Amino acid sequence: MQCIVNRRAQFSASHRYWLPELSETENLEKFDLCSKFPGHGHNYVLFISLAGELDEYGMVLNLSDVKHVIKREVTGQLDFSYLNDVWPEFQETLPTTENIARVIWQRLAPHLPVVRVQLFEHPQLWADYMGNGMEGYLNISTHFSAAHRLAHPDLSLEENTEIYGKCARVNGHGHNYHLEITVKGEIDPRTGMIIDLGALNQVITDYVVEPFDHTFLNKDIPFFTKVVPTAENIALYISNTLRSPILELGAKLYKVKLIESPNNSCEIYAADSESTSVNAAVSQPVLARV
Repeated sequence: MQCIVNRRAQFSASHRYWLPELSETENLEKFDLCSKFPGHGHNYVLFISLAGELDEYGMVLNLSDVKHVIKREVTGQLDFSYLNDVWPEFQETLPTTENIARVIWQRLAPHLPVVRVQLFEHPQLWADYMGNGMEGYLNISTHFSAAHRLAHPDLSLEENTEIYGKCARVNGHGHNYHLEITVKGEIDPRTGMIIDLGALNQVITDYVVEPFDHTFLNKDIPFFTKVVPTAENIALYISNTLRSPILELGAKLYKVKLIESPNNSCEIYAADSESTSVNAAVSQPVLARV
């Protein structure tokens, strides 16, 4: 039976985004504070996913052996290092989160059946790499606080209460929404970047966080005057809103994950949402899980 197992590891290291062929001014314009000498550091958290068949002992691999391989080939070399100098790959392509994940895959693939490398630079920024050439995924998390009421405009209070329960109460209720945006693209062979991170953060702020934060969605966001603002519909709206501006930055929106509460979250994959009309929610209410 095929199974995927995951091994966690960590290392602390510093790096600097700096291209010697650019002037100091050009590096500052391109990489902002990340270009400052002598660099900055992170406590990286690494997850290695490995695939294989279960053996007679109920294991895909001996995790003790996996631990030693990861330490020998990766963390033992990267821990307390200056990444720009530690591996020759980072002389060619800067040690961005997405490129570090790619190079770690290359280092481990001869020794382990790797199917995914996930690297957290910090809890709000991480990368995924699945072994597809220079293709990678970059993830950003952010948040906003908003109120909403789950009530279809064409239904009575009694009918809405039957569908949405307490969420249909007339004065609404609020959530601290946690939002994760995943973009997909080619890792630039020189900068190591899928997308300009500062520009991506600004797009998410301008199109989602600022318009949504501290609002009553049903009244303050015109779209939700007719569409029920369930977590699913909010995520779908965000996906459709972000797709074009992210494409203009040179990457593709891959996934929107919206966490409404510790018990309730949803995920929208952008490729699927292209053929999904959020206007369908006007006539077909989406049920919320409470």
